[in-house]
Amino acid sequence: MSGEPQTSGYVLAVAGLRAEARIVARLPRTKAVAGGGDVAQLERLIEQAIADDCRGIISFGMAGALRGELRPGACLIGREVVHESETYRADTAWAARLQAKLRGAELVGIAGVDRPLVTQSQKQALFEATGAAAVDMESHVAARLAAKRGLPLASLRAVADPQERGLPAAALAGMRADGTTDVAAVLRSVGRDPAQIPQLVRIVADAGRAYYALLRCHRRLGPGLGLFDLG
Repeated sequence: MSGEPQTSGYVLAVAGLRAEARIVARLPRTKAVAGGGDVAQLERLIEQAIADDCRGIISFGMAGALRGELRPGACLIGREVVHESETYRADTAWAARLQAKLRGAELVGIAGVDRPLVTQSQKQALFEATGAAAVDMESHVAARLAAKRGLPLASLRAVADPQERGLPAAALAGMRADGTTDVAAVLRSVGRDPAQIPQLVRIVADAGRAYYALLRCHRRLGPGLGLFDLG
């Protein structure tokens, strides 16, 4: 990363959900895009948001745990992002700054996937293949485009989904590629199988813990999510 003072520009935050993007969009010198679940669309959104004064890209949002001891609300900082045969290293100085400001946040590997992991066995297989602590559907897209543009990369994720839990059909039905939730689709799925309700309630509660963890993080980091503190 350049040692020149960062006196202008902005950081681009890449999220899966619009609610996650709204958290960081409030910060000065920060822009955000949201679009989990559709790689091609997310790539287009990132490319459109990158201008000459973009100084770095950060993957920001919730993640699923691949290690059993990670509980909802735990904050994780990416040391690298792994996707299939590729590994993208985070900017060392930026990651260190995040860890210094977010005491208790662990520096870990993060895996990127193009489709949701539905079962515990899928999570276990990905952990064994990559050694990553957590997984999401945006970090690898952000990492690939940061590498393409020669921009510093960071990842900040909060655990919403513990390793031992699978995803019910209703949760999958509600995912939209634009980062919003299809409530009608969720209700239709629940109508067909009401037994999903207790699991959905736990998912909503744990997502709330992750969301508030992200809120705490962004308040501590300030403009540019820690990048501009480096000088």
